[in-house]
Amino acid sequence: MEFKELISIAGYAIESIGVLVIITGTVLSSIRFFTNFRTEPEGTAYVVLRQQLGRSIILGLEFLIAGDIIRTVIVADTLTNVTILGLIILIRTFLSFTLHLEVEGRWPWEPEKQANNN
Repeated sequence: MEFKELISIAGYAIESIGVLVIITGTVLSSIRFFTNFRTEPEGTAYVVLRQQLGRSIILGLEFLIAGDIIRTVIVADTLTNVTILGLIILIRTFLSFTLHLEVEGRWPWEPEKQANNN
């Protein structure tokens, strides 16, 4: 098997892991929501669902970006493919940032909010 073929397979494998992370996160978040929404205070189960689901999507996007980078840079290294990769990375990065803001309530570069212990 040729080196480029192995790298291509590795890229697809990493992208597959990203898809599995998103699917698994969706299923586990949904299960937790449906088992806890009646016992938790009003609205808490929904907030937890959104946070867990958002974290799963963010992690899955990171794997998808890594797979795209590997396949494009090593396997299909034409200027057109690199340009398309750049656009895909910009879109996925924007999604990651906005999901992070939605889940954490702050931008990734902002420090975590400390709880007041008065």
